Amino acid sequence: MSDFLRKFEEKPTEITFEWNDSKTDAQGWLVINSLRGGAAGGGLRMRKGLTKNEVVSLAKTMEIKFSVSGPAIGGAKSGINFDPADPRKREVLERWFKVVAPILKSYYGTGGDMNVDEIDDVIPVTEEYGIWHPQEGIVTGHYHPTERDKINKIGQLRVGVSKLIEDEDYTPSKKEGYRIADMITGYGVAESVRHYYQLFKDEFLDNKTAIIQGFGNVGASAAYFLAQRGVKITGIIDITGALINEKGFDFDTIKKLFLTRKNNKLDHPDLISFEQANIEFWKTKADIFIPAAGSRFVTEHHLNEMMKSGIELISAGANVPFNDTEIFYGKILNKADENIAVIPDFIANCGMARVFAYLMHKHVTISDEAIFKDVSKTIYKALDKIYQRDKQNKLITRTALEIAIEELS
Repeated sequence: MSDFLRKFEEKPTEITFEWNDSKTDAQGWLVINSLRGGAAGGGLRMRKGLTKNEVVSLAKTMEIKFSVSGPAIGGAKSGINFDPADPRKREVLERWFKVVAPILKSYYGTGGDMNVDEIDDVIPVTEEYGIWHPQEGIVTGHYHPTERDKINKIGQLRVGVSKLIEDEDYTPSKKEGYRIADMITGYGVAESVRHYYQLFKDEFLDNKTAIIQGFGNVGASAAYFLAQRGVKITGIIDITGALINEKGFDFDTIKKLFLTRKNNKLDHPDLISFEQANIEFWKTKADIFIPAAGSRFVTEHHLNEMMKSGIELISAGANVPFNDTEIFYGKILNKADENIAVIPDFIANCGMARVFAYLMHKHVTISDEAIFKDVSKTIYKALDKIYQRDKQNKLITRTALEIAIEELS
């Protein structure tokens, strides 16, 4: 496997667009790994210290992800090296989207990612530049639709992604107005855990325990849906600090923690300081670990501590969660994959990509149940392919990569 994986990693990207903001020190990159199927897709992230290499690795990861979520297009990613807490963030985004607007009209589709919100940041700005929806380039480049079909697909995307969740099974509060885009990725991560135990171990989630790294939309919603299924959450760590309870927080407590977040971060009067938490959290006893804080944050030391404490499954809420230099399969991931079950990012967190793909089909049902169940079904199919090839509950990521790259070849 390593030879053809290395070939995929090392193959030059088809398009790399570099941007230097004229009014700040912001730098931006749009990387398109390939125009497979006539288009490419991948969201926009912003963080201080972002590098071109990180964007390249994420674009290649997106190509793998589309082999699971559909449609059959190339992978891409946009990234801006800029502090998202800077009050000039909106101005930077406006200048970025102005220069990439022609690409977004033609063959590239984007969305939200780290520190960039789909609903609040991406859609309002892209509309200013005449883009019907951030996924318009995929609709145009991949589907080559008639004008009528294009209007239909774009209409479904506009309604579905921003849809307020009305079904109480999929939201912690109808009153707060959570949208599909807020909950779907974390839901998919939780469903990947459920499907893993169903397929590989013939077990339910009742009385399982989990720890969560990061409590933004992905981590918080994953915790919410896991707790809804009976999982006890024994630890949560965020940049603000941590809560640890080895007896486990129940569903009502997790729901309250979700609803009382401040600026999408964990907030509670009993938070352990981040410095102390970063020692204690990794020793917390649990069956399941959800890394959802960001890319390359999980070190080998963290992994060793978690394996000692009984972790048997990792489901990647964040893209490329392990602190490896390799794009897909470095030393730390390899160690995890050989010793415990690791559901890779391109399966576990494909929820939003799958929603886009679903909404681009003709005349789909736009309901909470239809959209959420489609994501669950997609993730189940991907894990079942792995199970049918190799029924052991280790080397899941390696097998998943083999299947994906075979399909892309």
